[in-house]
Amino acid sequence: MAQPPRPTAPTAPTAPAAPLPPAGAVGRHRAEVQGEVLVPGDPGYEAELDGFNRIGRHRPALVVGAVTAGDVAAAVRLGAELGLPVGVQATGHGIAGAAAEDALLVSTRRMNAVAVDPVARIARVEAGARWHQVIAAAAYHGLAPLNGSSPLVGVVGYTLGGGLGPLGRLHGWAADHVTRVHLVTADARHLTVTPDTHGDLFWALRGGKGNFGVVTALEFGLVPVTRLYGGGLYFPGAQARAVLDAWRRWTADVPETLTSSVALLRLPGLRQVPGHPAGALAVHVRIAFTGPREDGEALLRPLRAAGTLLADTVDEMPYRDVAEIHQDPTEPLAYHERNIVLREFDAKALDALLAAAGPDSGCGDPMVELRHLGGALSRPPAVPSAVGRDGTFVLSTLRAPGSPDAVLRRLAPWSTGRRYLNFLAGPGTDGIADCFDEETHARLLQVKRRYDPRNLFRLGHALLPGALPHPS
Repeated sequence: MAQPPRPTAPTAPTAPAAPLPPAGAVGRHRAEVQGEVLVPGDPGYEAELDGFNRIGRHRPALVVGAVTAGDVAAAVRLGAELGLPVGVQATGHGIAGAAAEDALLVSTRRMNAVAVDPVARIARVEAGARWHQVIAAAAYHGLAPLNGSSPLVGVVGYTLGGGLGPLGRLHGWAADHVTRVHLVTADARHLTVTPDTHGDLFWALRGGKGNFGVVTALEFGLVPVTRLYGGGLYFPGAQARAVLDAWRRWTADVPETLTSSVALLRLPGLRQVPGHPAGALAVHVRIAFTGPREDGEALLRPLRAAGTLLADTVDEMPYRDVAEIHQDPTEPLAYHERNIVLREFDAKALDALLAAAGPDSGCGDPMVELRHLGGALSRPPAVPSAVGRDGTFVLSTLRAPGSPDAVLRRLAPWSTGRRYLNFLAGPGTDGIADCFDEETHARLLQVKRRYDPRNLFRLGHALLPGALPHPS
């Protein structure tokens, strides 16, 4: 698959060796857990910290490679005892801040069981499961999850952040389909969180990410989708204006059964377009349509006529091949990801985007993408959540380390003022508060203070970064 350029040197400085926690506490902890307990210098410590996004590097004082929910609870107890903030890593796609030397990191990758109940249309996944596992297990029963564009992303983090994927306009956010959350809280309690038990926490977890505890398992509904008319249309970068203009006009009337995005790509190679010059701009329109092929062909005629097709991979596909639509990277790399939600994408916004990222812009971002919202993504779900629902498009950028964020600044006049939490990756937690309106943010903080009054979970996409930013 196409890959953004890899850095030729380390992208984050190597932190000094973390201070070792008290030997007695570590020894006791090793006796309490079934998984690995690692400190700096232990064999396996460095490998346990490897994540997909190499923009940052965890250097915690202690790593717990959890195997069970009991391991997670023991890790949380030890973090509280030692005064260490507790962070979580499953796949490391959405790293938002490195767990530094004064932290305890729970690695959940060993907890990756997936089970599907085809009668109830429910999947139950453990904390470290990835989407490709759920896609395969559900497809066996003629069902599909509300996964994202990459099958390698962790299910839990993606879902807690909202979850925007190829079935979004028809079925909504992944968070909308959650039915039950199994959680370890800051006081190491095991909670089963549903709309009827701990309703405030159920609301906050779906959209508020990992601020309230460590999720050990998640249960969510599946939908009866077995196939798509999907794939990609690739055009030369020189035709970006014509293609983007055709796409923005086209999105105004497409049915909810069609979810799409368009990306400006500058990659070292495009597998679907052999011979495309390395790093040269290409325009990639991504299509996922659940209706009949003949209807899809009719819907796509205006787009196929918008320019000179370099490649056209849109066709009937089984849902298990959904990753072929976006062609997301499969190998670890370093990147900043930022975004803004747009209230509209009119002709002037198109001009601004081309000036910032078009063929004559000098932009070097490997990817600039517009995802079409609306449909079920804009409607309130049966059970309310903290996921924002304003705007008609999400504009996101994938940037190399150290490069300027010019594209989003140029499109700021069209922003709703909101951001999408899952598309914030890279060191730092800037922009987290922008993911919520004022009322939602205030309510999230109330839930945070109720379930984590000492702010133990202050790493990653933190509502309250820092030590003790509010009275204990």
